[in-house]
Amino acid sequence: MLEFCGSPVQPPGDEQGSGFWNADLATPGLLTNMMKQEYFVVVLGHSLRGRLRRIHIPHQTVYIVAALALLGSLSVLGFIASYARMAWKVATYNALRREADALKMRYQILQKVVSETDRQLASLEVYAGEVKMAYGIKEKLEGPSDITAQGKLIPSFAESIRDYDFLRSAIAIALLSSPSRRFRTVASIPNLWPVDGRLTDGFGLRQDPFSGEGQEFHKGVDISAPTGTPIHVTADGIVRLADMESGYGRLVVVDHGGGVETWYAHMSKYYVHAGQEVRRGELLGTVGTSGRVTAPHLHYEVHVNGQARNPYPYLAHASVFHQVKNDFSF
Repeated sequence: MLEFCGSPVQPPGDEQGSGFWNADLATPGLLTNMMKQEYFVVVLGHSLRGRLRRIHIPHQTVYIVAALALLGSLSVLGFIASYARMAWKVATYNALRREADALKMRYQILQKVVSETDRQLASLEVYAGEVKMAYGIKEKLEGPSDITAQGKLIPSFAESIRDYDFLRSAIAIALLSSPSRRFRTVASIPNLWPVDGRLTDGFGLRQDPFSGEGQEFHKGVDISAPTGTPIHVTADGIVRLADMESGYGRLVVVDHGGGVETWYAHMSKYYVHAGQEVRRGELLGTVGTSGRVTAPHLHYEVHVNGQARNPYPYLAHASVFHQVKNDFSF
């Protein structure tokens, strides 16, 4: 039971809570101060003796205890927040450490790959030197006479690519100079339509199809066909070039021996590479619109001893390649 503002008031000297006190002992000033003082009264009862005990608690004491409790709660919350922040930092650190370990492992793997590539390039350099010596090709050697001043013996990436291109050219030269290429056969004469289409532009002078003004010399013929139409080589030969060329787009040049070459331009795709030996009717690529074109078609040229010739005489009595379908199961 709580009693506020001292009603009833427990005077000094009656701590046992008897409820009786002597008014003669109380002075008027003491009684006035006791009536003006604000306090809480806590009544305690004994369960066996049945005696009551009242405890006076001033308001200031209650406020101080409440303030201390609030301060303690704030301190506990601050500790919890600090601990949570520290735990988050530890988790972030562990995640970054795992990521760093993973990156370190990837770096080691890449180092192994680079080392293996360097060894392969070094082997390619040695093989290129052997091929040069085998075909009697000499190069001018420049640099210091002292081998210790030459730096690294491992070739650079650009040098390895240059040697690789040289190897491809050397293989093409070897194939062209082989005994099987010294004598031209009927199969090495262009006598096949390279694509199944319609002849839309001929050989010689023509009006510029882009500007519509002036004239230009057309070095071949244009055969119109849808994009993706197969393009076949018109005779046996060796692929001399398969690459992008200005104006021609994707271009394939086939050397048929005896100074005769055929050019196939504006392809969408090509399936051969330089140095590859091809047979009459073999697939070279597909019709496209690469290069300087206005519509999908094949630009076909025939060169003899480095000069462009009219392809029409070669096409006049030529047949169109058709893939024979096998209708039998054996």
